Amino acid sequence: MCARSGQHWYADQQALCPESAHPHQRFEVHMHRDLFELPAGATVTAVSFDPDDPYGRVTVPDFGLYLDDRWAPPWLHEHVPWPDFAVPADPAALLTALQDLMRRARLGQVVEVGCFGGHGRTGTALACLARLTGQSPRAAVAWIRSTYCDQAVETHEQVDFVACFPGAG
Repeated sequence: MCARSGQHWYADQQALCPESAHPHQRFEVHMHRDLFELPAGATVTAVSFDPDDPYGRVTVPDFGLYLDDRWAPPWLHEHVPWPDFAVPADPAALLTALQDLMRRARLGQVVEVGCFGGHGRTGTALACLARLTGQSPRAAVAWIRSTYCDQAVETHEQVDFVACFPGAG
């Protein structure tokens, strides 16, 4: 993956970014379709994008919040613009979207949140949801990494974002 160009490719493919000066990173790819219970008791499914079958589900969600524009599911959904390996440019839009996702989950709707790999943006969004339930920034990040995925909340900038997340107690 090239952080500068945003290109992704698999190990058995030729690099899609020809710029040798760009930092190219390797990541373990594993899929997420993880049912996740937040501290307030609401349940959210955290997902990563599976290019072979992105919308295959045992239970079709009532609503999805996606942090990557590659998602175009046939169910009701919303996108929040958020560059890979970064933080959203509009934290207030994320706050509103996460509050709506939490409301839907508390009403018993089947909801999911996802980005591409399911780690940085998805993990950060889950940590922000934990913050909305009253967890401290450090506890929220540690909890997401221990109960969801140890690769969640990938960058220092994302950790700092969780700490300063608007609307969190």
